[in-house]
Amino acid sequence: MRRLALSLALCAAPVWGAGAEEFVTLKGHGGPIMALAVDDDDRVASASFDNTAAIWQEGRPTWLEAHDAATTAVTFGPRGALFSGGDDFAIYRWQQGQPQHIGRHAGKIRALDVSSDGAFLASASWDGTIGLWSLNGGAGQQITVGAGVNDVRFNAKGRLFAATMAGQVQVYDTPDATPRLLAEQGFGINRLVLSQEGWLAYGAVDGGTRVIDMETGAQIADFTLDRRPILALAYHAQSQQIAVGDGQGYIMMIDTRNWTIARDFRAMREGPVWALAFSRDGSRIWAGGIHDVIYGWPIALMDSHQAAGNETRSFLQAPETMSNGERQFMRKCSICHDLNDAGQRRAGPHLAGLFGRAAGSLPGYRYSQTLLQSDLIWTDETIDALFDQGPDHYIPGSKMPMQRITAPTDRQDLIDYLKTATKLPEDD
Repeated sequence: MRRLALSLALCAAPVWGAGAEEFVTLKGHGGPIMALAVDDDDRVASASFDNTAAIWQEGRPTWLEAHDAATTAVTFGPRGALFSGGDDFAIYRWQQGQPQHIGRHAGKIRALDVSSDGAFLASASWDGTIGLWSLNGGAGQQITVGAGVNDVRFNAKGRLFAATMAGQVQVYDTPDATPRLLAEQGFGINRLVLSQEGWLAYGAVDGGTRVIDMETGAQIADFTLDRRPILALAYHAQSQQIAVGDGQGYIMMIDTRNWTIARDFRAMREGPVWALAFSRDGSRIWAGGIHDVIYGWPIALMDSHQAAGNETRSFLQAPETMSNGERQFMRKCSICHDLNDAGQRRAGPHLAGLFGRAAGSLPGYRYSQTLLQSDLIWTDETIDALFDQGPDHYIPGSKMPMQRITAPTDRQDLIDYLKTATKLPEDD
């Protein structure tokens, strides 16, 4: 399955080196794009809901598979290393395609950043802590923040800035110091970017995009629009521009030389902008969202391009176009599972031939130990129990997300739909 997915990705790759004015796509992931990063060699790193990370070079991916849930954060570090974090609470360092386990949180990981001297990796987690992991063999530590942490950034002096779900920007002059409160508002702060000129920009749940002084917290500029939430920020120092991605699919470009909005572009036809990263020279902005594709717009010509994403994601289809059973599948299952063996990367295994199949038995998929060691067979009764109790209660320890279908009629409609949709040709 992995070989087929890779061949599909290669076929879909753009013709590389075609010029900065060309709109390009990177295809191969099997789920929404959660995070992006670019290194000094112009390699693009991506994190996806399909549980994988990837490094794209000349349009071709190297797949990085270790996480047991959605991969949500990526950042580059010294000597070409990539670091990834995920909803499985784990952090890995990738060197030449091989994972090294760095550490764990007790909650989902939302962001990673490496200090400018390459000595430390910081991680932000919803468990209410910041992780500080030594990259030189020393001991790591965790800083208790109290509220969930959405983002962390080192400045050039080694100070650590954190954005919290409680709507605060905190500054740690040293890991053991009492944090200074730099900003506080009534809505959670999702993303931060820092400059060497002494300012900090943050994006918040209320749609606020604000720039403040890094030392005093005094406001420098406010670019709040009537679009919420702000989900992604990226900064390119050489070209002096900030990219802002929101929940309605727009990318706003801010010129930091005169603090003006240079462009405001409908980037995604549907869904949010979850991830942004500039190319090395700042001529292109890479973006990801609810689709399985990474989009690369030439910044100079952004306004002349149509919004990306021509195909509606299955779970966003209009309810009236589907039967109730299909609607339950689209809403609860389709983001992780294909109905047939199409070879596409997904967070979960395909469902072809589901009924009568032993759980954890499909070749080529990295199952949790819970399913590998179970004696569960997928039948009407077990599928009904799965969605009645929820995976976290019925098969605790599996990768399946917490969700239920409470109405018995909805569960039965889903089962009836799956019986037809997952039937193998040889079973006819």
